Amino acid sequence: MNTTTVGWREWACLPDLGIKAIKLKVDTGARTSALHAFEVSSFERDGHEWVRFRIHPFQDSDEIRECEAPLLDRRVVSDSGGHREERPVIRTLLAMGGRRWPVEITLTDRETMKFRMLLGRTAMDQLVVHPQASFLLGGNERQP
Repeated sequence: MNTTTVGWREWACLPDLGIKAIKLKVDTGARTSALHAFEVSSFERDGHEWVRFRIHPFQDSDEIRECEAPLLDRRVVSDSGGHREERPVIRTLLAMGGRRWPVEITLTDRETMKFRMLLGRTAMDQLVVHPQASFLLGGNERQP
């Protein structure tokens, strides 16, 4: 098995969503990955349900990206405070450390959170987490 060691926080990109850089928290305590999204709405395209949403990819930045993705599912997820919320789920490519793989991500408002994305256990395919290290895979070209 070919594993990649990552720190507890890393830079990644979501190429299918046009997100070239996003700082994420690698969270082994979370089952599901989550992406900051607002103004989430669903629509139909070619007989399938899609979601359109906006994100601020960088904390403390006015930069906004509008994204679209096929809706995979809607799931009830419990946050770290135990609050249950139904969230849309998408599947998209995650690129990190020279690797790319598909991940399932829930969309939720993370405006008050320090990280715009949380990488949960189900998306940690062949990753080993070094809990005291950060950015082992390098930085990004646009440090906010």
